[in-house]
Amino acid sequence: MLYPKITQTRNLINLCGIWNFKGDFNEEGYKEEWFKNGLKDYDFMPVPSSYNDITTDGRLRDIVGDVWYQKDIIVPNNWNEDKIFIRVGSASHNSKIWINGNLVKEYVGGFLPFEADITDYVKYGEENRIIICVNNELSWQTFPPGEVYYFEDADGNKIKKQKQQHDFFNYGGIHRPVYIYTRPKVHIEDVSVKTTDFKGEKGYINYEVFTNEDCNNIEVEIYDEENNLKGKSKGKEGTVQVDGVKLWEPGNPYLYKFVANIKNEDELIDTYNLNIGIRTVKIESGQLLINNKPFYFKGFGKHEDMDIKGKGLDDAVNIRDFNLLKWTNANSFRTSHYPYSEEILDLADKYGIVVIDEVPAVGMLGQAVPAVGELDGVFREDKINGDTLKEHIRITKELIARDKNHPSVVMWSLANEASVMEPRAGEYFKELVEETRKLDDRPLMNVNIMLAEPGKCHVSKYFDVIGLNLYFGWYSERGDIASGAKRLLQWLEDWHEKEGKPIVMTEYGCDTIAGLHKQPSIMFSEEFQVEFLKEYHRVYDKLPFVIGEQVWNFADFMTGQDIVRIDGNKKGVFTRQRQPKMAAHYLKERWEKISNHFTK
Repeated sequence: MLYPKITQTRNLINLCGIWNFKGDFNEEGYKEEWFKNGLKDYDFMPVPSSYNDITTDGRLRDIVGDVWYQKDIIVPNNWNEDKIFIRVGSASHNSKIWINGNLVKEYVGGFLPFEADITDYVKYGEENRIIICVNNELSWQTFPPGEVYYFEDADGNKIKKQKQQHDFFNYGGIHRPVYIYTRPKVHIEDVSVKTTDFKGEKGYINYEVFTNEDCNNIEVEIYDEENNLKGKSKGKEGTVQVDGVKLWEPGNPYLYKFVANIKNEDELIDTYNLNIGIRTVKIESGQLLINNKPFYFKGFGKHEDMDIKGKGLDDAVNIRDFNLLKWTNANSFRTSHYPYSEEILDLADKYGIVVIDEVPAVGMLGQAVPAVGELDGVFREDKINGDTLKEHIRITKELIARDKNHPSVVMWSLANEASVMEPRAGEYFKELVEETRKLDDRPLMNVNIMLAEPGKCHVSKYFDVIGLNLYFGWYSERGDIASGAKRLLQWLEDWHEKEGKPIVMTEYGCDTIAGLHKQPSIMFSEEFQVEFLKEYHRVYDKLPFVIGEQVWNFADFMTGQDIVRIDGNKKGVFTRQRQPKMAAHYLKERWEKISNHFTK
């Protein structure tokens, strides 16, 4: 799905801003046909944002069910020769869109874009009413999974609640931009940069252009950063050669502009452009190679999370985050635990930050995280079943379709902390991996929970890289960093002996209260966080099969209320307001000494 933009042949209206808004506390919206009659007695809500922390109403923060958005707009008269679409970057988790009372789109999923052709439903030169209903309920067939139940309060009232499996706040709302945009009646539907390669000073771009009608008059042009034409080709698919190629590399990115045109002789019918990078990615000899050089991941797991706006897209926060990534000498992050916005991936392309792109398959466990002790089985007919697998395959396909052209994305992560110890998990992931490999040739990763013992995982054999989330010395051996590090070393050696694959430490760290200092250190102090990280790093530096370290977490983030979380998860190296703890300075010093292509 191409990101909406203004070109010589396309127009766009950005609908970000203030919308009318109403929480459906009494489940009246469908009965009273708000989608047709509009919202009465409404509040105001910014889009994009999570609605939970905007107001002072605790009911809205914790609502389980529907919320409604309304925006009235005028569609210009001169758009009547084109096809018109509405596009939502993401809304959590289940959405319906009405245009002038007509249902035009239903979508399930909280982290990927969806759109609808509304050409037949708009009125030109007069007001059009857009209604979007967003529902945050989860089930075992959604990603992430969850369960809805009813809680009886002290007065005997039944209140709808949601059990979630994931350890971050279940923010709801329209989280990314909403656009109305046009395409010509004959138009480019998609562009796929299938592979890029280089030999010496020559670069090669293998592409395919998809159109809504059969078109033979496709032209492709490649421009460098100085807008010089570097190569061209004709046809829906082919290869463009770029002489004097400049590669996209971690920390040193170079982006070319890919322009696709539909022409009728000299008349331009449609045009679309996007930034691309020329680079190669492969697994070889136990290493991940970018441009034939071993790459060592140094960075973080992150979250789209901030004060007030929750998961709502915020360009200022995102630019701040990338500045902090560069300041710490980090070169990578994982989109834990869901696809991040396309705007963030655009920044990763421009900053030269490497991305592990993850589907929202988090919490496929028999208990909520942080999970300890024995897990209940979840790969069974009443929980994670064939319908779940179909949904998992669908969102994976949509993720790859959205992000396939980003040079920063070097790996797909298909799950985080699933119950991989169950035999039926093996059958499930075997089919998922087989379907994913048909779509793209980038390496695949599965991220394992700490409870998955070496040799007892039924899933890792299908993947190229193993991600491990380990917290010895924190959730186990609590406060005893030395014992935790000793167990860590043995654990990693056993994992590699059993699987023989490269390992990325995708999570490790400890909760740390900013400003809490203790000497000698204790858990939750800033000193403890630094000592914890140092001991883990001493272990990694002994093991050549560990090809990366991504600290959990980049910044403190909000979670649901629980006795194990005090106003959120405090494992951040930065505070939720993006200010450094002691550990940030330590990581900056360590990672400055380790190049992107560090080998042990």
